[in-house]
Amino acid sequence: MRQATNPVARNSKLITHNRRRRQFKTQNSQLKTQYMTINEAQDEVIAEFADLTDWMDKYQLLIDLGNEQEPLDERYKTEGNLIDGCQSRVWLQADWRDGAIYFSAESDALIVKGIIALLIRVLSGHTPDEILAADLYFIDRIGLKDHLSPTRSNGLLAMIKQMRVYALAFKAKQAGQ
Repeated sequence: MRQATNPVARNSKLITHNRRRRQFKTQNSQLKTQYMTINEAQDEVIAEFADLTDWMDKYQLLIDLGNEQEPLDERYKTEGNLIDGCQSRVWLQADWRDGAIYFSAESDALIVKGIIALLIRVLSGHTPDEILAADLYFIDRIGLKDHLSPTRSNGLLAMIKQMRVYALAFKAKQAGQ
């Protein structure tokens, strides 16, 4: 049986959490310029979700993260950038700069937009080898996998797969030079 949550207490907890999240962003934007490993980025995500015990709050955080993401340039919203296997429309663009892959994406579904924002936060700015070797443990630790519908779970796997396909392609291109 689901325990009733006091909406006032829940909102104040989420507001406090959002303040802390902005502080994380400020601190970590400085760290990001110095270099943050994939595991450090995953640990940051886990810490961000740790204080939220109610999944409605976690869904709201995902929506907020998706809304904070820069919109994808219209020129990248092509059939070639659509991810197969997602119930929602998700466009993923990968760019190679300074020996690393930088992802940008957009979705027409709010929660999916938040999920891809998390994946970008963790994987963007890393080398193909780092992306290919990454164990994305944050997905299980924040409980995301257990709280997605089967079609959204398939979409999550499709997003990860596509990011790794890009990593393989850039690795092959790099090896051929």
